[in-house]
Amino acid sequence: MKTIGLIGGMSWESTQTYYRLLNEGVRDRLGGLHSAKVLLNSVDFAEIEPLQHQGDWQGTADILVKAAQSLEAAGADFMLICTNTMHKVAPEVQKAVTIPLLHIVDAAADALKADGITTVGLLGTKFTMEQAFYRERLEAQGVNVLAPNESQRNTVHEVIFKELCLGVTKPASKQAYLDIIDDLHQQGAQAVILGCTEIGMLIKPTDTTVPLYDTTELHANAAVTYALSNDC
Repeated sequence: MKTIGLIGGMSWESTQTYYRLLNEGVRDRLGGLHSAKVLLNSVDFAEIEPLQHQGDWQGTADILVKAAQSLEAAGADFMLICTNTMHKVAPEVQKAVTIPLLHIVDAAADALKADGITTVGLLGTKFTMEQAFYRERLEAQGVNVLAPNESQRNTVHEVIFKELCLGVTKPASKQAYLDIIDDLHQQGAQAVILGCTEIGMLIKPTDTTVPLYDTTELHANAAVTYALSNDC
């Protein structure tokens, strides 16, 4: 079994979900008392969040590169960035280490393609919904992306940073998200990507008839598969 390196803390609320899913995944596949081999470098999100909103992506990359290098030095065989937004600097992180980085967008794209989904709605931070790094990687793999309108994007973003990253879930916010999901579906989205690792705290597949693709679950599942594979 390979050792999984996690760059977490963005926020720690979703990082603990990663840890649970990885261990459950290994246990379910191997049985008995098996659990995942995991190394975690959990950064201080209070240092990263202002850099994001200032547009200082190089500053955020510098923090994640140090975390990635420490995981490689500690013996990780591959790594995950436990957040969608910070995959904006995934190329810089990958260049700084020799071990593979499993990209969250690829995990989502693989699941969408396997289910025949060609047009998908995207929920996430404004950075994820508005910037090209996420959409273009999906579109390069044959998945068309629809984003909410500006007002809806602001709502989704504020709920993430002011509520979910603090472990807070509110019924009004849940309903707002469900309304946005329904609107994306009406525009032609066959499914919706929960493209922020905290959104799964608020919205569950049973809350809507629109198929939901939770990137936290998909990313963790891809990591378990890779950890138990014979790939180098």
